[in-house]
Amino acid sequence: MPTFTALTTLTGRDPAYALGEAMEGMTPEPTGVGVFEMEDGSGLWEVGGYFEEMPDDAGLAVLAAAMGAKPFVVSELPETDWVAHVRRELAPVEAGRFFVYGSHDADKVPDDCEPLLIEAAMAFGTGHHGTTLGCLRALDRLANEGFHGKKVVDIGCGTAVLAMGAARIWPENVLASDIDEVAVDVAAANVTANGLEGRVECVEAAGFDHPNLAAAAPFDLVFANILKGPLVALAPDMADAMQPGAYAILSGILNEQADDVIAVYAQSGINLIHQEVIVDWTTLTLRKMT
Repeated sequence: MPTFTALTTLTGRDPAYALGEAMEGMTPEPTGVGVFEMEDGSGLWEVGGYFEEMPDDAGLAVLAAAMGAKPFVVSELPETDWVAHVRRELAPVEAGRFFVYGSHDADKVPDDCEPLLIEAAMAFGTGHHGTTLGCLRALDRLANEGFHGKKVVDIGCGTAVLAMGAARIWPENVLASDIDEVAVDVAAANVTANGLEGRVECVEAAGFDHPNLAAAAPFDLVFANILKGPLVALAPDMADAMQPGAYAILSGILNEQADDVIAVYAQSGINLIHQEVIVDWTTLTLRKMT
């Protein structure tokens, strides 16, 4: 049985929630409605609904016009086609020198950038979320300050966008790991799509627990864009896997969690040098001093 989606974007939290509430009263009735802020600094909110029958185009047009939203994009999806669902019209993301885009925006890639082709698919990390955006900005900032990563690893890599960003600007090979088999497959596909085969190696691992990671350590740059709990648990292993003077770029941290993460890493000798807040999320750049 096909599923239909209706998706739009608009500015402002209150209008977005009002539009989502109005969608729930439509006929045919949606099976679910979602409202969330796109954390790319654009100020846009996305509102979407799922329908078991073709939604009322006229009704959607009226709601969009009333709330000042863009026209709804309606798509028919087979039950398992979640990849097509998240290929909605995501705008490219600029993060310093990096330009993250989907294939539908290939004609928009500037000449003076480091392009990263990421199809919004089954793993996290399109650049639209504040955590990924913050990590790419942190990478750009370190490179601008003269740092050159020679031994780089991306722990919990998702789409491998961070690993590929490092591989774009430095000639050395980069490792990327994720605990989820599907994420590793998606990461490997992205590496191929970006022409980085042989430059980024994707492995399935929990933290640093993989022979290839052990053989490559100690690292001079570690990415870990995961969540507070795993980050806290990972701190001692990360300290062991880092060279003196090495950097760590951490995210997946809610703003109110940042102080706790900073304190835990300081206990392992990895100290804060930069902190960036993007909407609800914090990205930390830390350095192992000894």
